[in-house]
Amino acid sequence: MDFGDILEQWSNEQKKASVQKKSAPSQVSHKKPNSPTAEEKAQANRLYSQTAKGQMEEDSKKTINPMELWLRRYGTVDKDKLNAESQEASKMENREYLRKMRPDARIDLHGLTRDEAWARLESFVEDCLRRGYKKIEIVHGKGIHSNGSDPVLGQMVKTFIEQNKHLGASAHNDRRHGGSGATWVLLK
Repeated sequence: MDFGDILEQWSNEQKKASVQKKSAPSQVSHKKPNSPTAEEKAQANRLYSQTAKGQMEEDSKKTINPMELWLRRYGTVDKDKLNAESQEASKMENREYLRKMRPDARIDLHGLTRDEAWARLESFVEDCLRRGYKKIEIVHGKGIHSNGSDPVLGQMVKTFIEQNKHLGASAHNDRRHGGSGATWVLLK
């Protein structure tokens, strides 16, 4: 059989196939375009099961260091950090330490009316909380220049401290730092 015979045989098979297509009734395919055939699906499933099986065998061969496994499961505890935090907490409970601690921020309310001082205090405390301060100082004066017998700002500051949920312990400074004209406050 030479090349010419092979070509003639192929040509005859092509003609038979085209005649069969014309004579066969046209069938409407309900298959979605580009969707895989049943054979393609079966082949994909075989390939997937082989790779998944291989992956599982490969994973089972891996070993993990027992120490790393324990650390992943239970984590670590920084004992030095815990110790430092507990010491800081015990310092904050010590009243003498708090009294001697320098304030992180200071506001002076001299010359303001009651309403102006209240508004300034609200914004000042919010700002100090945002910055993470622990102790602030409010300078309100002794009320020497107030009209009437009672100092206006001193009583207003006391009321403000009592009503604000973010403010904790407070006291007047010693004489060298303003005495009864200034109040220090701890932030919660």
